[in-house]
Amino acid sequence: MKQGMIPRKRRPADGLVAATVVLLAAGLGVSLVVAVSFGTTRLPVGQVYTVLRYELAHRLLGQPIPEAWAPGTAVHDVVWLIRLPRLVLAAAVGSSLSLCGVAMQAIVKNPLADPYILGVSSGAGLGVTLAVLLGVGTALGGNYVGLMAFAGALAISFAVVVLANVGGRANSVKLLLAGSALSAVCGAGSQFLLYIHSADRAATEILRWTMGSLAAADWPVNGVMLTVAAGGTAFFLTQSRTLNLMLLGDETAVTLGTDLYRYRLVYLTVSALLVGFSVYAAGAIGFVGLVVPHVVRLLFGTDHRRLVPLCALSGALFLLWADVLCRTILPGNEIPVGILTAMLGAPVFLYLMVRRRYGFGGGEA
Repeated sequence: MKQGMIPRKRRPADGLVAATVVLLAAGLGVSLVVAVSFGTTRLPVGQVYTVLRYELAHRLLGQPIPEAWAPGTAVHDVVWLIRLPRLVLAAAVGSSLSLCGVAMQAIVKNPLADPYILGVSSGAGLGVTLAVLLGVGTALGGNYVGLMAFAGALAISFAVVVLANVGGRANSVKLLLAGSALSAVCGAGSQFLLYIHSADRAATEILRWTMGSLAAADWPVNGVMLTVAAGGTAFFLTQSRTLNLMLLGDETAVTLGTDLYRYRLVYLTVSALLVGFSVYAAGAIGFVGLVVPHVVRLLFGTDHRRLVPLCALSGALFLLWADVLCRTILPGNEIPVGILTAMLGAPVFLYLMVRRRYGFGGGEA
């Protein structure tokens, strides 16, 4: 393998990586319990644990819930119906966006790529704008705005693939250029519609989607999002070798018997589905898919056998605790999670860029 595929420093041993995965998984479970206690009203961790224990025993074993902890009581409803669903959604969305970041960075051979670099975020924003201002998609039901965001994200992702294949087969450079062009077009379209339909309430609704929010989380949406995140993780875990080959380039991959063209299209489609469902559930949340893979790559190297599980767990933890901060920094107010991830992610990313260097795709980045 070429030297550019691995960091300059010595990589951590496989045993250390495995131990880190176990610790991150355990930390995620503990965090889900502890983080529920934070909010406008602080709940003791013991009460949170009691509600979760009785609720899970009831659902899995059919055991009755004592009246003091039953649905309808304040503690139960705050824990099970309000706080825990949004934390679970944060973990699923954070994991999905981090996985997309890993895939996108391999597809375009650029460590600065993220899930939205190919226009997915702008496509979702245009879908929301069309739904709110023009009523497009109202036939889809009460959640038509979210469905239009999902449809916009998917449509732009497939449009990028089609455009990148014009005049020859798509490659990393053509995908990047096509995504940038379509992102600009979608952004301009959204701004034009806002300009000619100046409505304060509509602008507020659109802004809410573009800044991201986990406030609308519920268990049915979480079930879908968890399934998507788990499926995406399982899929990319089986693709580590091909993702590693993408860092070497098409010519090297062909000499090793792998044509990357088909794989790029498949990975882009899977990534679009992950981002589309994330946008549907929580709006557009930036920097997760950029910063988390970047940090993990600096610490553990560029081998995707390590990157995929580490990024999936790290992204889940990152967005989970970002949501806690959103609800607690300003008493009585909630900061949109997309704003906080940008505020946290941008300085960390700039610091890492200044302080550390590592190999990526045959060269140092």
